[in-house]
Amino acid sequence: MRTRKSKKKKIWITLGAIFGILVIGLGSYLFYLFHSVEETANKMYNPLEEDSSSEKKEREEELNNKQPISILLMGVDEREGDVGRSDTLIVMTLNPQKEKMQMVSIPRDTKTEIIGDGRVTKINAAYAWGGVKMAKDTVEAFTDVKMDYYIQVNMEALSDLVDAIGGITVNNELDWIDEGYYKKGYHYKTGKLTLDGPKTLGYVRMRHLDPQGDFGRNERQRKVISAIIDKATGISTITHFGEILDTLGDNVKTNITFDQMMDIQKNYRSVRKSVEQYEVSGQGTPPGQTYYLNVSEEEKAKVHDMLVGNMQ
Repeated sequence: MRTRKSKKKKIWITLGAIFGILVIGLGSYLFYLFHSVEETANKMYNPLEEDSSSEKKEREEELNNKQPISILLMGVDEREGDVGRSDTLIVMTLNPQKEKMQMVSIPRDTKTEIIGDGRVTKINAAYAWGGVKMAKDTVEAFTDVKMDYYIQVNMEALSDLVDAIGGITVNNELDWIDEGYYKKGYHYKTGKLTLDGPKTLGYVRMRHLDPQGDFGRNERQRKVISAIIDKATGISTITHFGEILDTLGDNVKTNITFDQMMDIQKNYRSVRKSVEQYEVSGQGTPPGQTYYLNVSEEEKAKVHDMLVGNMQ
Protein backbone atom coordinates (compact mmCIF):
# COMPACT_ATOMS: atom_id res chain seq x y z
CA MET A 1 0.00 0.00 0.00
CA ARG A 2 2.78 2.37 0.90
CA THR A 3 4.41 1.71 -2.49
CA ARG A 4 1.19 2.52 -4.39
CA LYS A 5 0.61 5.68 -2.40
CA SER A 6 4.22 6.66 -2.90
CA LYS A 7 3.93 6.16 -6.69
CA LYS A 8 0.67 8.14 -6.88
CA LYS A 9 2.24 10.91 -4.86
CA LYS A 10 5.24 11.02 -7.22
CA ILE A 11 2.93 11.15 -10.26
CA TRP A 12 0.96 14.07 -8.82
CA ILE A 13 4.14 15.85 -7.84
CA THR A 14 5.47 15.37 -11.39
CA LEU A 15 2.22 16.58 -12.98
CA GLY A 16 2.11 19.50 -10.59
CA ALA A 17 5.68 20.44 -11.49
CA ILE A 18 4.91 20.27 -15.23
CA PHE A 19 1.78 22.38 -14.74
CA GLY A 20 3.74 24.85 -12.64
CA ILE A 21 6.43 25.16 -15.31
CA LEU A 22 3.74 25.74 -17.98
CA VAL A 23 2.05 28.41 -15.86
CA ILE A 24 5.34 30.14 -15.16
CA GLY A 25 6.31 29.94 -18.84
CA LEU A 26 2.93 31.23 -20.02
CA GLY A 27 3.01 33.95 -17.38
CA SER A 28 6.45 35.06 -18.56
CA TYR A 29 5.25 35.06 -22.17
CA LEU A 30 2.14 37.08 -21.32
CA PHE A 31 4.30 39.47 -19.30
CA TYR A 32 6.56 39.83 -22.36
CA LEU A 33 3.57 40.42 -24.64
CA PHE A 34 2.10 43.01 -22.27
CA HIS A 35 5.30 45.00 -22.14
CA SER A 36 5.89 44.60 -25.89
CA VAL A 37 2.41 46.00 -26.54
CA GLU A 38 3.07 48.86 -24.14
CA GLU A 39 6.35 49.72 -25.89
CA THR A 40 4.66 49.61 -29.30
CA ALA A 41 1.74 51.74 -28.05
CA ASN A 42 4.16 54.35 -26.70
CA LYS A 43 5.96 54.36 -30.05
CA MET A 44 2.67 54.93 -31.91
CA TYR A 45 1.42 57.59 -29.49
CA ASN A 46 1.32 61.01 -31.14
CA PRO A 47 -0.98 63.43 -29.28
CA LEU A 48 -2.42 66.56 -30.83
CA GLU A 49 -2.19 70.02 -29.28
CA GLU A 50 -5.74 69.78 -27.94
CA ASP A 51 -4.99 66.48 -26.15
CA SER A 52 -4.43 68.07 -22.73
CA SER A 53 -4.12 66.10 -19.49
CA SER A 54 -7.66 67.11 -18.48
CA GLU A 55 -8.99 65.99 -21.88
CA LYS A 56 -7.16 62.67 -21.53
CA LYS A 57 -8.60 62.13 -18.03
CA GLU A 58 -12.11 62.88 -19.29
CA ARG A 59 -11.70 60.36 -22.11
CA GLU A 60 -10.47 57.68 -19.72
CA GLU A 61 -13.57 58.21 -17.57
CA GLU A 62 -15.75 57.82 -20.68
CA LEU A 63 -13.97 54.57 -21.57
CA ASN A 64 -14.34 53.20 -18.04
CA ASN A 65 -18.06 54.04 -18.15
CA LYS A 66 -18.40 52.45 -21.60
CA GLN A 67 -19.61 55.65 -23.26
CA PRO A 68 -19.82 55.73 -27.11
CA ILE A 69 -16.65 57.01 -28.82
CA SER A 70 -15.68 58.20 -32.31
CA ILE A 71 -12.45 57.43 -34.15
CA LEU A 72 -11.14 58.94 -37.39
CA LEU A 73 -9.23 56.31 -39.37
CA MET A 74 -6.88 57.73 -42.00
CA GLY A 75 -5.13 55.57 -44.57
CA VAL A 76 -2.25 57.75 -45.78
CA ASP A 77 -0.36 57.11 -48.99
CA GLU A 78 3.11 58.30 -47.98
CA ARG A 79 5.91 58.58 -50.51
CA GLU A 80 9.57 59.48 -50.20
CA GLY A 81 9.95 63.27 -50.19
CA ASP A 82 6.15 63.74 -50.06
CA VAL A 83 3.94 63.96 -46.97
CA GLY A 84 1.24 62.13 -48.93
CA ARG A 85 -2.53 62.38 -48.96
CA SER A 86 -5.27 60.61 -47.02
CA ASP A 87 -6.52 58.11 -49.59
CA THR A 88 -8.85 56.60 -46.98
CA LEU A 89 -11.04 58.50 -44.52
CA ILE A 90 -13.35 56.43 -42.34
CA VAL A 91 -15.27 57.69 -39.33
CA MET A 92 -15.88 54.89 -36.85
CA THR A 93 -18.33 55.10 -33.95
CA LEU A 94 -18.27 52.44 -31.23
CA ASN A 95 -21.26 51.96 -28.95
CA PRO A 96 -20.83 49.10 -26.44
CA GLN A 97 -24.34 49.60 -25.04
CA LYS A 98 -25.88 48.90 -28.45
CA GLU A 99 -23.06 46.43 -29.26
CA LYS A 100 -22.64 48.20 -32.57
CA MET A 101 -19.79 49.61 -34.65
CA GLN A 102 -20.42 52.03 -37.48
CA MET A 103 -18.01 52.73 -40.34
CA VAL A 104 -18.73 55.73 -42.59
CA SER A 105 -16.40 56.27 -45.55
CA ILE A 106 -15.79 59.76 -46.91
CA PRO A 107 -14.55 59.55 -50.53
CA ARG A 108 -11.19 61.25 -51.05
CA ASP A 109 -12.56 63.46 -53.89
CA THR A 110 -15.33 64.93 -51.70
CA LYS A 111 -15.48 68.70 -52.25
CA THR A 112 -15.37 70.70 -49.03
CA GLU A 113 -13.70 73.60 -47.25
CA ILE A 114 -10.32 72.74 -45.79
CA ILE A 115 -10.48 74.01 -42.19
CA GLY A 116 -7.45 76.09 -41.28
CA ASP A 117 -6.70 76.90 -44.91
CA GLY A 118 -9.97 78.22 -46.30
CA ARG A 119 -9.74 76.79 -49.80
CA VAL A 120 -12.53 74.59 -51.13
CA THR A 121 -11.17 71.47 -52.77
CA LYS A 122 -10.89 67.67 -52.37
CA ILE A 123 -11.02 66.56 -48.75
CA ASN A 124 -7.87 64.45 -49.06
CA ALA A 125 -5.82 67.65 -49.51
CA ALA A 126 -6.35 68.49 -45.83
CA TYR A 127 -3.76 66.00 -44.65
CA ALA A 128 -1.26 67.07 -47.33
CA TRP A 129 -1.57 70.73 -46.34
CA GLY A 130 -1.87 70.50 -42.57
CA GLY A 131 -1.28 66.94 -41.40
CA VAL A 132 -3.47 65.09 -38.93
CA LYS A 133 -4.86 68.19 -37.22
CA MET A 134 -6.12 69.81 -40.43
CA ALA A 135 -7.57 66.52 -41.65
CA LYS A 136 -9.32 65.94 -38.31
CA ASP A 137 -10.67 69.51 -38.15
CA THR A 138 -11.95 69.25 -41.74
CA VAL A 139 -13.73 65.93 -41.13
CA GLU A 140 -15.29 67.32 -37.94
CA ALA A 141 -16.61 70.35 -39.85
CA PHE A 142 -17.89 68.17 -42.70
CA THR A 143 -19.76 65.76 -40.41
CA ASP A 144 -20.48 68.21 -37.57
CA VAL A 145 -19.30 65.46 -35.20
CA LYS A 146 -16.34 65.68 -32.83
CA MET A 147 -13.65 63.01 -33.33
CA ASP A 148 -12.49 61.63 -29.96
CA TYR A 149 -9.50 59.82 -31.41
CA TYR A 150 -7.57 59.38 -34.64
CA ILE A 151 -5.57 56.51 -36.10
CA GLN A 152 -3.22 57.21 -39.01
CA VAL A 153 -2.00 54.20 -40.98
CA ASN A 154 0.59 54.13 -43.74
CA MET A 155 -1.22 52.23 -46.51
CA GLU A 156 2.01 50.60 -47.72
CA ALA A 157 2.21 48.89 -44.31
CA LEU A 158 -1.11 47.17 -44.96
CA SER A 159 0.74 44.44 -46.85
CA ASP A 160 3.11 43.75 -43.93
CA LEU A 161 0.26 43.73 -41.41
CA VAL A 162 -1.83 41.21 -43.38
CA ASP A 163 1.21 38.95 -43.78
CA ALA A 164 1.98 39.30 -40.05
CA ILE A 165 -1.46 37.95 -39.08
CA GLY A 166 -1.23 35.12 -41.59
CA GLY A 167 -3.49 36.50 -44.31
CA ILE A 168 -7.19 37.41 -44.37
CA THR A 169 -10.39 36.12 -45.95
CA VAL A 170 -12.91 38.40 -47.67
CA ASN A 171 -16.09 37.90 -49.66
CA ASN A 172 -15.40 39.36 -53.12
CA GLU A 173 -18.32 40.53 -55.25
CA LEU A 174 -16.46 41.71 -58.37
CA ASP A 175 -14.48 39.48 -60.74
CA TRP A 176 -11.35 41.08 -62.17
CA ILE A 177 -7.72 40.46 -63.10
CA ASP A 178 -5.14 42.75 -61.50
CA GLU A 179 -3.81 45.46 -63.81
CA GLY A 180 -0.29 44.54 -62.78
CA TYR A 181 0.73 47.28 -60.36
CA TYR A 182 0.76 45.07 -57.26
CA LYS A 183 0.27 41.42 -58.23
CA LYS A 184 0.46 41.09 -62.00
CA GLY A 185 -2.09 38.76 -63.46
CA TYR A 186 -3.70 37.82 -60.14
CA HIS A 187 -7.33 36.86 -60.63
CA TYR A 188 -9.72 38.19 -57.99
CA LYS A 189 -12.58 35.74 -58.41
CA THR A 190 -16.02 36.24 -56.91
CA GLY A 191 -16.72 34.50 -53.63
CA LYS A 192 -14.45 33.91 -50.65
CA LEU A 193 -10.84 34.94 -51.23
CA THR A 194 -7.81 34.32 -49.03
CA LEU A 195 -5.39 37.22 -49.50
CA ASP A 196 -1.77 37.71 -48.52
CA GLY A 197 -0.22 41.17 -48.09
CA PRO A 198 0.53 42.14 -51.72
CA LYS A 199 -2.79 40.72 -52.94
CA THR A 200 -4.60 42.73 -50.26
CA LEU A 201 -2.97 45.93 -51.51
CA GLY A 202 -4.12 45.15 -55.03
CA TYR A 203 -7.60 44.40 -53.70
CA VAL A 204 -8.01 47.73 -51.88
CA ARG A 205 -6.23 49.94 -54.43
CA MET A 206 -8.03 48.98 -57.65
CA ARG A 207 -10.72 51.38 -58.86
CA HIS A 208 -10.45 51.78 -62.66
CA LEU A 209 -11.84 48.29 -63.33
CA ASP A 210 -14.66 48.79 -60.85
CA PRO A 211 -17.92 50.22 -62.29
CA GLN A 212 -18.39 52.02 -58.95
CA GLY A 213 -14.93 53.57 -59.02
CA ASP A 214 -13.92 55.03 -55.64
CA PHE A 215 -17.15 53.81 -54.05
CA GLY A 216 -16.34 50.20 -54.90
CA ARG A 217 -12.78 50.61 -53.67
CA ASN A 218 -13.92 52.13 -50.38
CA GLU A 219 -16.31 49.24 -49.83
CA ARG A 220 -13.41 46.77 -50.30
CA GLN A 221 -11.30 48.80 -47.86
CA ARG A 222 -14.00 48.50 -45.20
CA LYS A 223 -14.19 44.75 -45.80
CA VAL A 224 -10.43 44.44 -45.37
CA ILE A 225 -10.47 46.50 -42.15
CA SER A 226 -13.21 44.27 -40.71
CA ALA A 227 -11.31 41.14 -41.77
CA ILE A 228 -8.09 42.40 -40.16
CA ILE A 229 -9.91 43.21 -36.90
CA ASP A 230 -11.52 39.75 -36.83
CA LYS A 231 -8.24 37.96 -37.57
CA ALA A 232 -6.03 40.10 -35.33
CA THR A 233 -8.29 39.58 -32.30
CA GLY A 234 -8.25 35.80 -32.72
CA ILE A 235 -6.12 33.49 -30.55
CA SER A 236 -4.34 32.12 -33.65
CA THR A 237 -2.41 35.37 -34.08
CA ILE A 238 -0.57 35.11 -30.75
CA THR A 239 2.42 33.41 -32.42
CA HIS A 240 2.68 36.35 -34.87
CA PHE A 241 2.53 38.99 -32.16
CA GLY A 242 6.12 40.17 -32.62
CA GLU A 243 5.65 40.77 -36.35
CA ILE A 244 2.33 42.52 -35.77
CA LEU A 245 3.80 44.84 -33.17
CA ASP A 246 6.81 45.69 -35.37
CA THR A 247 4.51 46.58 -38.26
CA LEU A 248 2.19 48.70 -36.11
CA GLY A 249 5.01 50.52 -34.33
CA ASP A 250 6.64 51.60 -37.57
CA ASN A 251 3.53 52.56 -39.52
CA VAL A 252 0.75 53.72 -37.18
CA LYS A 253 0.29 57.00 -35.30
CA THR A 254 -2.55 57.70 -32.87
CA ASN A 255 -3.57 59.83 -29.90
CA ILE A 256 -4.86 56.74 -28.07
CA THR A 257 -2.67 55.96 -25.06
CA PHE A 258 -1.71 52.45 -23.98
CA ASP A 259 -4.10 52.56 -21.00
CA GLN A 260 -6.92 53.74 -23.27
CA MET A 261 -6.16 50.90 -25.69
CA MET A 262 -6.51 48.42 -22.83
CA ASP A 263 -9.84 49.99 -21.81
CA ILE A 264 -11.15 49.86 -25.40
CA GLN A 265 -10.07 46.25 -25.76
CA LYS A 266 -11.81 45.35 -22.48
CA ASN A 267 -14.99 47.44 -22.69
CA TYR A 268 -15.72 47.76 -26.42
CA ARG A 269 -15.11 44.28 -27.85
CA SER A 270 -18.87 43.65 -28.07
CA VAL A 271 -19.27 46.25 -30.86
CA ARG A 272 -18.00 43.65 -33.35
CA LYS A 273 -21.34 41.85 -33.02
CA SER A 274 -22.97 44.41 -35.31
CA VAL A 275 -20.99 46.33 -37.94
CA GLU A 276 -22.85 48.89 -40.06
CA GLN A 277 -21.13 50.37 -43.11
CA TYR A 278 -22.03 53.43 -45.14
CA GLU A 279 -20.51 55.46 -47.97
CA VAL A 280 -21.08 59.22 -48.31
CA SER A 281 -22.77 59.77 -51.67
CA GLY A 282 -22.94 62.76 -53.99
CA GLN A 283 -22.89 64.03 -57.56
CA GLY A 284 -19.69 63.86 -59.61
CA THR A 285 -18.58 66.67 -61.91
CA PRO A 286 -19.14 66.24 -65.68
CA PRO A 287 -16.43 64.53 -67.80
CA GLY A 288 -13.62 66.81 -68.96
CA GLN A 289 -13.52 68.78 -65.72
CA THR A 290 -11.48 68.24 -62.57
CA TYR A 291 -13.37 65.53 -60.75
CA TYR A 292 -15.08 66.38 -57.46
CA LEU A 293 -17.78 64.63 -55.51
CA ASN A 294 -20.34 67.28 -54.63
CA VAL A 295 -22.23 66.31 -51.48
CA SER A 296 -25.61 67.92 -50.81
CA GLU A 297 -26.59 69.45 -47.47
CA GLU A 298 -29.26 66.77 -47.16
CA GLU A 299 -26.63 64.03 -47.44
CA LYS A 300 -24.40 65.76 -44.89
CA ALA A 301 -27.35 65.96 -42.49
CA LYS A 302 -28.06 62.26 -43.05
CA VAL A 303 -24.45 61.34 -42.27
CA HIS A 304 -24.46 63.55 -39.17
CA ASP A 305 -27.68 62.00 -37.86
CA MET A 306 -26.34 58.52 -38.56
CA LEU A 307 -23.13 59.11 -36.62
CA VAL A 308 -24.83 60.88 -33.73
CA GLY A 309 -27.47 58.15 -33.62
CA ASN A 310 -24.81 55.56 -32.75
CA MET A 311 -23.30 57.89 -30.14
CA GLN A 312 -26.47 58.06 -28.04
